[in-house]
Amino acid sequence: MGAKKINLAVLLSGGGRTLQNIIDHIGEGKLDARIVVVISSRDDAYGLVRAKKAGIETHVVSHKLYKGDDTGKFSLEINKILSRYPIDLIVMAGFMHIFKADERYKGRVMNIHPALIPSFCGKGYYGHHVHQAVLDYGAKVSGVTVHFVDDVYDRGPIILQTAVAVKDDDTPDTLAARVFEQECNLYPKAIQLFAEGRLEIKGRRICIRSK
Repeated sequence: MGAKKINLAVLLSGGGRTLQNIIDHIGEGKLDARIVVVISSRDDAYGLVRAKKAGIETHVVSHKLYKGDDTGKFSLEINKILSRYPIDLIVMAGFMHIFKADERYKGRVMNIHPALIPSFCGKGYYGHHVHQAVLDYGAKVSGVTVHFVDDVYDRGPIILQTAVAVKDDDTPDTLAARVFEQECNLYPKAIQLFAEGRLEIKGRRICIRSK
C-alpha cells in the first residue's frame, strides 16, 4: 500500500455489506482509496446508514420514480450528482439497476457478481436468485466475478474471478455465505489493481500489468 489514494463513488440499493467491506479495507490500510460519495436507488437502504456512520456524503436517486423510463433520466440524475465530485472509479455495491455512465467514466465503473460470468448472470440474476439457479441447475462450481460495467447487465470485461465449490447439502443461504467470503477478498483486490494503474482494457480482455 502507500500509493496515491483514488476517489471512489459507491452505488448501492440495499444493506451495504459490500460498502462496509470497502470501508473496512480502507480503514485497515489495505486499500489506497477514499469513498467520497454514496448514492442509493432506495431511500430506505441500510447502506445509507453505514455511509453516514463513516462520515461519507450520501444521496438518493429513487428508482421507483423512474419506472418505465426509456430516456435514461435515472442515469442522468446519478451522473449529475457524480459530476460534483472528483471521482476516479465508480463502484457498484449491490446496485440493482442498469446505470449508463457518462463517457468521462468509460472504463471506470466496476461491479461484482456472485457467480462465474457468463453463467448465471444477466437481468434477474441477483442475490438469492443467483444461488438458487446454481443449485437448481446442479452446477458443481459457482464463484465471484469482478468486471467493468457497460450498458448491459453483467456483460462488461472481466477483471478477476474466483471459484467456489458447490456442496451436495448446500442451500442458497449456505452457498451465498461462502461466495460472499470470496467477494470480500476479490473486490478490494480489483479496486487496488485499478488504484495502482495495473488494469489495461484490450477489447473484452483485461490485462493485469506486473508491478
